[in-house]
Amino acid sequence: MIDRAWRGGGGGCAIRILGVPSDAVLAFLRLLYASSRVEEEVAAAHGPQLLALAHAYRVGWLKRAAEAAVAARLTPDRAVDMLKLAGLLDAPRLRAACARLAAKDLAAVEASDGWRFARRHDPALEMELLQMVEDAAWRRARWAKERASQEAYGQLAEAMDSLDRIFAADDTAAEAPSSTSTTECEQGLRLLMRHFATCARRAAPGGCARCRRLLQLFRLHASVCDRPEHEHDQPCRVPLCSNFKARMQAEKADKTWRLLVKKVTRARAMAGLADRRVPEIVAMSWARYNSGSKWAKLG
Repeated sequence: MIDRAWRGGGGGCAIRILGVPSDAVLAFLRLLYASSRVEEEVAAAHGPQLLALAHAYRVGWLKRAAEAAVAARLTPDRAVDMLKLAGLLDAPRLRAACARLAAKDLAAVEASDGWRFARRHDPALEMELLQMVEDAAWRRARWAKERASQEAYGQLAEAMDSLDRIFAADDTAAEAPSSTSTTECEQGLRLLMRHFATCARRAAPGGCARCRRLLQLFRLHASVCDRPEHEHDQPCRVPLCSNFKARMQAEKADKTWRLLVKKVTRARAMAGLADRRVPEIVAMSWARYNSGSKWAKLG
């Protein structure tokens, strides 16, 4: 812009920057020509103005820095105003920060002047903010459900491993009393099996819920068991494993059961990877990479 003005002649050059205070313009020029880092004082005083100027003049690094600075200093009384600014200046990180703050403290946001102004004069902005809050609540509920499901699959995978350990090939280990090394899952399974052995309601009409639960665990173990059934191989010692395998070959399992087996198998594999010890040479190589990486130095 300066070059074009000088080539146009006239002996002078004036570039008008309208819409922001002169102090913000001076800070913008200093950042363009004399600095490459937005200082805390400058960001606190002129963050939104610097974001607008960086967007207007397409200064990418300054726009990213100003957007991060404004998002870090976001307060409930400015959330609505900054949401409007984020939409005008194409600032997705700032928009996401406004959504998180509104979802966290909607009452404080609704008490702000920006919210009252939006309700009277900008219903589209109000609806956008409410939709963002609703979406955030839906995502939290979905994530909580996913975490609960993963925990349940992990517990079932642990139960399958516990059954293998309880009915290990070594009869001495299988019949040994519970010790400090016995997991809580194994203790619960042993109690359940003792109940199964002495339960009088097992054959009664309606049966016993605890006995049915143990049979379901045996069936699930047979579904995920990868022990071969050849005569020269050591068979699986978990009770009813071969019976359930034969029944599953004759009867096709329903879709829900197949999905459960898939989830438990995956959780079991992931648990095995997490418990696997990393070879020393791999750990040393990874440590050298982290120590020499530029990202480690920045951290």
